[in-house]
Amino acid sequence: MENLVVIDLGSNSVRMTISEIDDAGNYKTVNQVKRYVRLSENMGAEQLLQPAAIERTLAALTDFKTIYDRLEHKQIKAVATAAVRQASNQKQFLRQVKEQLDLTFTVISGANEARYDYLGVINTLPIVNGLLVDTGGASSELILVQNRQMKQVVSIPLGSVTLSQAYLESDRVQADSLFSAMTFVNNVFNDVWWLREAANLPVIGLGGANRTLAKINRRKKNFLNFEDVHGYKLTATDVYATLTQLLGLDLAGRKKVPGLSKDRADIIIGGLIPVALLMRLLDSQQITFSNAGLRDGILFDRINEIKSQPE
Repeated sequence: MENLVVIDLGSNSVRMTISEIDDAGNYKTVNQVKRYVRLSENMGAEQLLQPAAIERTLAALTDFKTIYDRLEHKQIKAVATAAVRQASNQKQFLRQVKEQLDLTFTVISGANEARYDYLGVINTLPIVNGLLVDTGGASSELILVQNRQMKQVVSIPLGSVTLSQAYLESDRVQADSLFSAMTFVNNVFNDVWWLREAANLPVIGLGGANRTLAKINRRKKNFLNFEDVHGYKLTATDVYATLTQLLGLDLAGRKKVPGLSKDRADIIIGGLIPVALLMRLLDSQQITFSNAGLRDGILFDRINEIKSQPE
């Protein structure tokens, strides 16, 4: 039996999932932990990870270490995505993590991040055709799925934190700021030539911002377990109405919205612009949400390795 520890260091949060895997490849998730660290905060044009963000991240990883250090037969897979991928002080940061915590991160490409997203979704949802949209803090991954196969992928350098910091007020968002952000995102989408192949297909939403969209609507509809968004569906009308509602509120008002974490209230509008514009661009009438993504993809990758080992 193996304890697989998967640590996903993103731009807004760092998450850890621990799964028990037996020799036959059967698994059980036994622990999931999340900390908001805002690693990409104030990176600026120099793309520098800032001391305060690094400090928050190291503190969270130290907490994680106290949990996984107790495990036997553990395998640790730690990956870093957009913030570290883009950071000009990437090597110094990774060295600091290694020296302080004896933890080695692999910085994965946007394409590899998308592949893990695909594996997480395709192994847990009955998706045949659709466009997977993983909106992170500093990047978004788009994956075109046709007949359950991954046909096209792209990682684009925009996310909830970076869009919010570059274009939007943290309190009440102004019309000119919103228009500038939407124009930027539209121009990025227009450069993805294959997106027209996703016209009229359902969208599958991953990432914290998109899952928050589902949680807000589940709370509104009085679902008992509002955080269990896996497989939950919303219409395009619901998506646009939710974004409109949030745009009408200042920061204090957004912090009171049921289903929206206070830690995400200042970046949620920036986080929802990509999926709302995509659904409009593709004339997609429905979005399905997935709780499974990158960490699950790494888990299924490991399970396939175990199953392919000679007995």
